[in-house]
Amino acid sequence: MIFAWMAMGMTVLIPWLVGQGAVNAIQDGDEERLLLMVGAIMVAAVLRLVLTVIRRVVAGRVSLAVEFDLRQEVYAHLMKLELGFFDRSQTGQLMSRATVDLQAIRFFLGYGLIFFSQSVLTVALAGVVMFVINPWLALLALAPAPLIVFTALRFTRQSRPAMQEVQQRVAELTAQAEESVVGIRVVKAFAREDHQFERFQGAVDRLFDQSMTSTRILAFFTPLIGALPQIGTALVLLVGGHAVLNGTIDLGQFSTFYMFMLMLAGPLRTVGMALGMGQRAIAAGNRLFEVLDRDPELGSKPGAPALPEGGGRVSLKGVSLDYGAGMPEALHGIDLEVEPGTRLALVGPSGSGKSSLVALLARLYDPTAGTVEIDGADLRDVDLASLRHQISYVSDDSFLFSDTIANNISYARADATPEEIERAARLAQASEFIEALPDGYETVVGERGLTLSGGQRQRVAIARALLADPRVLILDDATSSLDATTEQRIRAGLAEAMAGRTTFVIGHRLSTISLADEVVLIEDGRITDRGTSDELAARSGLYRELTGGSGEDPRFVPEESEVLA
Repeated sequence: MIFAWMAMGMTVLIPWLVGQGAVNAIQDGDEERLLLMVGAIMVAAVLRLVLTVIRRVVAGRVSLAVEFDLRQEVYAHLMKLELGFFDRSQTGQLMSRATVDLQAIRFFLGYGLIFFSQSVLTVALAGVVMFVINPWLALLALAPAPLIVFTALRFTRQSRPAMQEVQQRVAELTAQAEESVVGIRVVKAFAREDHQFERFQGAVDRLFDQSMTSTRILAFFTPLIGALPQIGTALVLLVGGHAVLNGTIDLGQFSTFYMFMLMLAGPLRTVGMALGMGQRAIAAGNRLFEVLDRDPELGSKPGAPALPEGGGRVSLKGVSLDYGAGMPEALHGIDLEVEPGTRLALVGPSGSGKSSLVALLARLYDPTAGTVEIDGADLRDVDLASLRHQISYVSDDSFLFSDTIANNISYARADATPEEIERAARLAQASEFIEALPDGYETVVGERGLTLSGGQRQRVAIARALLADPRVLILDDATSSLDATTEQRIRAGLAEAMAGRTTFVIGHRLSTISLADEVVLIEDGRITDRGTSDELAARSGLYRELTGGSGEDPRFVPEESEVLA
């Protein structure tokens, strides 16, 4: 802003030198003075050029630095927010806030705010000079000022909600595009490309309509703000022209005054443009700070101690879980004691609360009632990072990063040696297919690991969990994509990995459940039975129905490579 104001000072100085210096020198026939004024004008023009270049570089650097800092802060804050926040938020909406909204803020800081300050300073300086030259003409020139201020205020009141809606429509469009790309396999599998295009077209139409509403506001107010000063120009030309003809003002004074009068037109037009950029930046900032101002609902208490040493004893006492937002309660009054080193299977119908129960162990959610303890410590009282370092979670949806297989396996332990990575892969029965790949463990998998089959992704995810060497291991349908032969081979590796650590296994196949020492039967968020697999098979019809009554799971789905073959 300092460089901008200095440049504006040179801009105001040039017409003063022209009017008061060059014109008077010509009238007086003073050639030496004329040359001096021309030289001063050239120096002022060069200084304005240099100052403007510096201003642009500095403004660009500052605005980019603000965008950089905000983007870092948004990402860091998103990583601190609880899982429930992401359950309720669209990925595309969050991405839009971290990209499009940040750009709107940067453009305002780099251009709009500078233009606005320049324009205000130019009007102030030019106004002062005009009052010095002729106060009465200055009053006439600035007569439209109250009307301009009123118009600008009315413009901001109308444009701000319109701009906020534009930003929201942009976010919806981003979310729609992101959803279609992520779900492209489903789209193509059901030949719904036209349907997705229609949905996207609807989002485009809504953005277009809202953008046109905003454009109409800008199209009316921006030219109006630029046109209003012409009223003052006409008054000055009428009154000042008569004054020159009558000899009240000399031509040099009037020429200088009129040059300053014309100088006001550009800044006043710029004010309208800068106000538009400002309203868009405010709308973007409001959306951005909706995220930044949101305190994480789940985190470590200040000074929380690390998870105490122990063998992985798990206790759930009167635990209930409600996800909110009108959803039914997922767990009701769960009481469960699991001794260290126990391998426990959780069996129940879909939606019975199995995954919700194990999610509480990693403190992905906090119970709405009751307590969850590991080795005697309430999970809400211990440091969250220390807890999660002792928990390994493998879900049925095995997510892999777009990185090498080695880096995906060592994600929880960046210091793991190649030998440790390979051992974990062997335990997970993943080493054979990995070594057959062109680059072996250095093979880069595609986004979400989709270049691998479902069974291969699950084996890499199991290897990742085993490498972490956790106190509590959670396998949430972790072998659902494996064929019977591979699952049989992996059981030996899993049995070795489970030794000495508390393990929770969610599954429906008897072959998977047989890895456990005990089985807990869950129905409608409640524990209804507990015992060995044979005991439950003898007394529970539901258990027999869920497991197929034999070692063959009736809901077994072959691995993707087998289907393709």
